[in-house]
Amino acid sequence: MEPGENLQEACAREVLEETGIRIEVKKLVSVYSNPDLLLEYEDGNRWQLVILHFEAKPVGGQLSTSNESTEVKYFSKEEIMDLSISPFDRMRIADAFSGMEAALIRNEFTVQ
Repeated sequence: MEPGENLQEACAREVLEETGIRIEVKKLVSVYSNPDLLLEYEDGNRWQLVILHFEAKPVGGQLSTSNESTEVKYFSKEEIMDLSISPFDRMRIADAFSGMEAALIRNEFTVQ
């Protein structure tokens, strides 16, 4: 997040920067945070990941790559099953399509 942004603004900005698509954030789907999973930088700084997963609706823009993405594309649920993606990403996709009304909170996960 940039200073002065709320969560929805940060999500919309990141999606636009990475895909060229303008979105409307509909709802928070899930929150992922694992106190045992830390990012450690060469300078010794350590950060705990908190991943927020939103449902969003495209409202404009044009699908395009950026300096933050190498390929962008829409996939059907069926096509997703054939993708070579991490178990963490599969879990996030399953959570998104679970139909739960309230946001799910997961405190134990791995990203490998």
